[in-house]
Parts: sequence; structure tokens; C-alpha cells
Amino acid sequence: MAQLIGGLATSHIPAIGNAIHKGLQNDPYWAPFFAGYPPVQKWLGAQKPDVVVMFYNDHGLNFFLDKMPTFAVGAAAQYNNADEGWGIPTLPPFKGEVDLSWQIINTLIGQDFDIVTCQDMLVDHACTLPLKLFWPEGEAPVTIVPININTVQFPLPSAKRVYALGKAVGEAIAAWDSSKKVVVCASGGLSHQLDGERAGFINKEFDLQFMDSLVSNPEWATQFSTLELVEKTGTQGVELLMWLAMRAALSSAGPRVKEVHRNYHIPISNTATGLMAFALA
Repeated sequence: MAQLIGGLATSHIPAIGNAIHKGLQNDPYWAPFFAGYPPVQKWLGAQKPDVVVMFYNDHGLNFFLDKMPTFAVGAAAQYNNADEGWGIPTLPPFKGEVDLSWQIINTLIGQDFDIVTCQDMLVDHACTLPLKLFWPEGEAPVTIVPININTVQFPLPSAKRVYALGKAVGEAIAAWDSSKKVVVCASGGLSHQLDGERAGFINKEFDLQFMDSLVSNPEWATQFSTLELVEKTGTQGVELLMWLAMRAALSSAGPRVKEVHRNYHIPISNTATGLMAFALA
């Protein structure tokens, strides 16, 4: 059976890609952010995962406000990068892990999740940036399964529903008939709001409490309604649902995880940026 080895979570601000492209990693503005990644890169180098299951939110590339699924799973052999053009330059296509995609899709539908199955799917910065941050040299040596969670258009899924989804994904990975190593990744957050009266809103206290909870009490955030999470984290900060799905996937293998590394820095482009890595204990 496949081996689920751990989980990753990172912010995905488009400006990060521009900084990578321009070689600004040691610039005083960017250095505290990029300094968080070498320990995770080293851990990945030692663990050598074969597959990344990526929880992320699409930014209008596949789905727009007129057609916004709650959950969508990629089942393509290849994912082309067609970013919005203001972050990292277009990257070569990413290879999909089709067998695992269908394992996840069938498991989710078997557990009464109504999902959209995408046999043709483009990926934007929310999917490509984490891969570039974790494997900065050359192409990422992994295949991917992208799982889109709507955090853009109301109604949004509840934290409880997202946690249940993540747990089901973890169960699907554990039951996959393969010898490959799998890591689950969450892309997005933490607290930020890009528009409206609260533009620039950051809630450091809640961010840190949420990060702490993922270590020993992963269901902590499920006590909050969607509107409460938006109030506490900002309109776009609700992307922390990806982190919750990732952690729930790990919980399917047991209650305990080992925190490998974390970093928290504010602000980058009016956003609280976070990074966490977990290994299964």
C-alpha cells in the first residue's frame, strides 16, 4: 500500500513568484519569508516523496463566479500551468498521478461527497508556487493530484465538512495499491483581506493559535462557522481551510504527528504568511 509520509502547508501569494523570478530571496523585505523554507527542503530531500496531493483554491482559471464547485479533483495525466501573469512565469506542465486521482475520487463519492471530476485542468499560482518553494532547483520531482476547495464564492464549505473531506482523502491514500510515498500539501492563507473596509486585515493571535492547534488538536477550528472564520481571518484568510484538510488527511493515519518546522512572517503583500511541515509520528 502507499505510504503517507507527512503534510506541508504554505502561503501562495503571487508576489512570491515574482520575487523568485527576480532573485530577491535575500532582499531584506523577502529574506524572513524565504529563510523558512530550507529546513523543509532538507526534510523533503531526505524523505523523497513521489506524489503531492495539493489542497488549493482556484483563482478563476478553471472556475469563475458563475460556476464555482465546492470541491473539484483533478484526474488528468498532465496539468498545464496558465498563471494569471503577475506572479511566477509559466512553468512546464506537471505530471498527474492518475491512479491516485481515481482512488480519491471513488473514495469521496463513496462517502457521499458530491465533487467535480476534472480530466482536463489548468493550475495557477496556488498549485505551482508551493512546488517551487519546496523544490526551488529545476522541476519538482513529484507527480501531483490537485484538489480544489472553494474559498472564493459564497456559500463556502464549513470547516467540519472540509475536515471530513481531508480525512477521506487520507483514507484513500492509505488504501491506494502502490508502493509510492505521498505527501499532502495545503496552499493558501493565513489571515488576510485584500478588499473592502477591512483591506489589510491581519490577525496574528488567531493565526498562531490555529498553527498550534494543528499539532495536537487538529479539529479545533471546526468549532467555528464559515462566517466566524471570515471574521477572524479575513475574506481571503479563510484559505486556512486548505490547512485543515491537509491536517485531517494526516489524522486518518493516527492522532499524532511530529512538527518538522514552522515559520510565520508578516506582512508579505498585506498577508500573514505561514509555513508548517509535519511528519507522521
